[in-house]
Amino acid sequence: MIYLKLHSGDELPAVGLGMWKVANEEAPRVAQEAIELGYRHFDLACDYGNEVETGQGIRAAIDAGSCKREDLWITSKLWNTYHAKEHVRPACEKTLSDLGLDYLDLYLIHFPIAQKFVPFEERYPPAWFTEPDADNPVVESVPVPISETWSAMEELVDAGLVKNIGICNFGTSLIRDLLSHARIKPSVLQVESHPYLTQDKLLRYCQQEGIAYTAFSPLGALSYFQLNMAEQSESVIEEPLVKEIAGRVNRTPAQVLLRWGVQRGTAIVPKSSKRDRLAENLALFDFELSEDDMKGISALNRNRRFNDPGDFCEAAFNTFFPIYE
Repeated sequence: MIYLKLHSGDELPAVGLGMWKVANEEAPRVAQEAIELGYRHFDLACDYGNEVETGQGIRAAIDAGSCKREDLWITSKLWNTYHAKEHVRPACEKTLSDLGLDYLDLYLIHFPIAQKFVPFEERYPPAWFTEPDADNPVVESVPVPISETWSAMEELVDAGLVKNIGICNFGTSLIRDLLSHARIKPSVLQVESHPYLTQDKLLRYCQQEGIAYTAFSPLGALSYFQLNMAEQSESVIEEPLVKEIAGRVNRTPAQVLLRWGVQRGTAIVPKSSKRDRLAENLALFDFELSEDDMKGISALNRNRRFNDPGDFCEAAFNTFFPIYE
């Protein structure tokens, strides 16, 4: 395993298991099997709705002697409805309770979006709609500055609930603004990143600032077909170059893409519920891609973002909500 050194001194495993869209009934088995196969990094979020079940799998693996808690890296994320200062700690404590853990290794602001608060007892996870049963449900934003949210995130570190804090779906301008007032620098930025969305400048900026970079959806469109957010023709795994490299290095196209992500200095969090695929996605450290292969894969960039609130919020949630423009 390769590790990314954080400014806190902690080390982030370069390959983790993304739990987005892992079915609740599957999550305990998937988490336990992943640990048995060697995974030590899990990427979770309140919004994924499976933290209770994932926590059950983690606890089963620990009880079985497959690992100790301190061997694991557990990441979760603060949802948009909990950005106000008074809601950040309760949201984190809810995640910890659901997971059955005393602390998180990393807690991220999920989106630079502040939505109207929804009480836990009313609906959890709250998702995007403020009132899903309304005649015309919408995403309802509130004016909470990132500085307020970040200050409350820093207090989680002070309280020992969280070891590291970071951000998701931020661009360079928002990161610059955050760094101007942060008492504790963000340890990690997590963003969509794959050969169709290389985000080279963002990666370079993070490396310049000592912020580790985690790529979600590292295989590109595969996570988005069933959501109607990508076309079958947009699968980077089907690129002739990727297939040619895979044949030459005797690996699958998916392994080539994941190795590209690791080799360019990022962490990756691919998702799977299948044991053989879990093992395949972790088997990335006994081969390397040549410099020409790396450049060739990077040249596939189309600046194609699949996970864009500026698109899906209007289509799915009746609200135009761009954040990247």
